[in-house]
Amino acid sequence: MTNLNAKKIAIFADVQNIYYTTRQAYARQFNYRKLWRKVSAEGDIVSAIAYAIYRNDDQQLKFQQALKHIGFTIKLKPYIQRSDGSAKGDWDVGITLDVMDIAKNVDTIILLSGDGDFDLLLEKVKRDHAVSTEVYGVPALTANSLIESASTYHRIEEDLLL
Repeated sequence: MTNLNAKKIAIFADVQNIYYTTRQAYARQFNYRKLWRKVSAEGDIVSAIAYAIYRNDDQQLKFQQALKHIGFTIKLKPYIQRSDGSAKGDWDVGITLDVMDIAKNVDTIILLSGDGDFDLLLEKVKRDHAVSTEVYGVPALTANSLIESASTYHRIEEDLLL
């Protein structure tokens, strides 16, 4: 049941960024279920999107099913292996479009990413829609510009890991 006075919250998870930064910093995985419980206590999650790369890998499919079970909508992009050996799987534009689309309908935007490219986006939605912006990121691997552009910065530390 939705509380009409509750804060409306939208969550945008840059899955690759969170996966690699928590692995690099802690050799552990992020606990999306714990995040969901924490954010749910602050208001109504009206939208939650996890942006991931499709690799047709069993572990990844199980992970995506777990995210769906928690309440996330999963958006997938194909994994692209370039001829030089590098890989591409970037959701920055997709995340940006979705954030801009929903910002006028919520009170709070929560972004899970350490990517400094999102700093201008957060500044814009705060200015244009008077929304609160929150960032969850690994301290040593989150761009200072992103931390500074957020209304609130949450450090991903032991309490949010599996």
